[in-house]
Amino acid sequence: MMSSDEPQKTINNPIIPYVGTILGGLVPGELVVIHGSVPDDADRFQVDFQCGSSIKPRADVAFHFNPRFKRSGCIVCNTLDKEKWGWEEITYKMPFQKGKSFEIVIVVLKDKFQVTVNEKHLLLYNHRISLERIDTLGIYGKVRIKSIDFISNSLQGSQPSSLGITKINTENGEMPDDSQFGVPYVGRLNSALRPGHTVAIKGEVNKNANSFAINLKSSDSEDIALHLNPRMKTEVFVRNSYLHDSWGEEEKEVANFPFSPGMYFELIIFCDAHQFKVAINGVHTLEYKHRFKQLEKINLLEVTGDVQLLDVRSW
Repeated sequence: MMSSDEPQKTINNPIIPYVGTILGGLVPGELVVIHGSVPDDADRFQVDFQCGSSIKPRADVAFHFNPRFKRSGCIVCNTLDKEKWGWEEITYKMPFQKGKSFEIVIVVLKDKFQVTVNEKHLLLYNHRISLERIDTLGIYGKVRIKSIDFISNSLQGSQPSSLGITKINTENGEMPDDSQFGVPYVGRLNSALRPGHTVAIKGEVNKNANSFAINLKSSDSEDIALHLNPRMKTEVFVRNSYLHDSWGEEEKEVANFPFSPGMYFELIIFCDAHQFKVAINGVHTLEYKHRFKQLEKINLLEVTGDVQLLDVRSW
């Protein structure tokens, strides 16, 4: 998932409670990856992104992430500002289990933190204290930590490359300058698709999203080779093809529905000789056997629905 040339800082087997400086602070696009395990007798532990390490007065905590194991368990998130806690945001999904190991991935975004545990999206937490003030990571409570990694750059390390995608002007013409990726979006692949090609899309699901679609299609017919259609309300991820003026049979199997309203994602479509492979935020999600066999005719990417597009590229 990570390319080796990305700057990376690792802390191995820290003693808990751990309080350490975050070198260079946190920047949008950075990942904090924590591997560890929950002891059998755990009642709670917490991961705190702090503004300094002062104990009296207690340093502000921009993001307090606190799994609690009483009863069926919950995760409490909050912010400590001038020694006062704000309102609690409580998540009742509990991915941590006593006696089991875990991987927490915290994606730092400009307006929020996005937390994934064991490769499943868990929660979003909007910044209440500005990101620039965070300079310390604290881990407390009953937990064992094997490693903490600070990984800069984005999830896939997808490099901008000569093979891009050129936006085709869509009807709604007058778009503000910064939204070169307005939705509905249509872009032309700078070279036709073939085995070994990758198409990468970065975006954010709208907060009250119902569904969105990503289509790979041919410009010389109405055919859609690959139609990816996640439906947030029903948590169904539909895949299909539109060939000879009709839709085929839907494919819906997926181990975990990968999207949530408000969630940032990096979706990678890899074209293989026999199928497309799709990964979301570094996790392989599905395969789709080619029904439209003339890969070299696939030259358009279309994105529609309840999604904000941040970046699109291919190589």
